Amino acid sequence: MDNNEDINPDSSAVPEQDSVVEAISNIDSDIVQEVSDENATSPVACRLSEVETSTESEEDFGERRGFVKFLCIVIGGIVSAVPFGAGIWAYLNPLTREKEGSGDGFVKITTLDAIPADGTPTKFSVISDKEDAWNKFKNISVGAIYLRKEDGKVKALHTVCPHLGCFIDYRSIKNDFFCPCHNSNFKLDGSIVSGVSPRPMDPLKIEIRNKVEVWVKFQNFQPGHDHPIPLS
Repeated sequence: MDNNEDINPDSSAVPEQDSVVEAISNIDSDIVQEVSDENATSPVACRLSEVETSTESEEDFGERRGFVKFLCIVIGGIVSAVPFGAGIWAYLNPLTREKEGSGDGFVKITTLDAIPADGTPTKFSVISDKEDAWNKFKNISVGAIYLRKEDGKVKALHTVCPHLGCFIDYRSIKNDFFCPCHNSNFKLDGSIVSGVSPRPMDPLKIEIRNKVEVWVKFQNFQPGHDHPIPLS
C-alpha cells in the first residue's frame, strides 16, 4: 500500500496547476485588451486635437486678414484725403486772402524823400509775402521797379523788358534805359527809342499814402505782346 501511494502521487495537484495557468492567461488577456483599447482611442484623440488646432488657426488667420484689410482701407483713405484737402485749400486760399487783406495789390515800396528830385530813375526792390499751395514766404523780394519824379509826380516802370523778359538797366552816362539781351533802348518815360521790344516799358500804378509813403500796384506781364497782359 505504501508503494502505490508513492507511484501515484496525490491527483489534486494537477487541477491546481490548471487553475494557475488559466488565471495567468486571463490576466494577459485583460492587459492585451487594455493596451488594444488605448491604441484604438489614441489616434482618434490625436485627430480631434488636430481638428481643434486647425480650426483655431483658421479663426486667427481670418481675424488677422480682416484687420489687415481694415488697416489698408484706413491708410488708403488718408492718402486720398491729403491731396484732395490740399486742392481744396489751394482753391479757397485766394478767396481767403482777398477777404483778409485789402485786395488792391498795392505794396509799400519806399518814401518820397528816397526818390531823387532831379528825375533820376532809382531802382527799388519789391518786398512782399509770397504764397503757393504749400508754402508761405514772408518779406521776400518778388521783383523790382524804377521810380522817378517827373514834374513833381512819382512814376513807376517795371524793370523787365517786354520783349523776352530780360532785366533792363539804367545807363547814367546816356541817361536812358537799355536791355542788354537784344539791345532795346528806352527813354526815361519808358517809350521805345530803338530795338526789338514790341511795346514800351510797362508802367505801374502808384498811390501816395499817409502823405509820404509810396505804394505801387506790382504785377508782372506777359512778354512778346504789343500791349500789357497781366500774368495770372
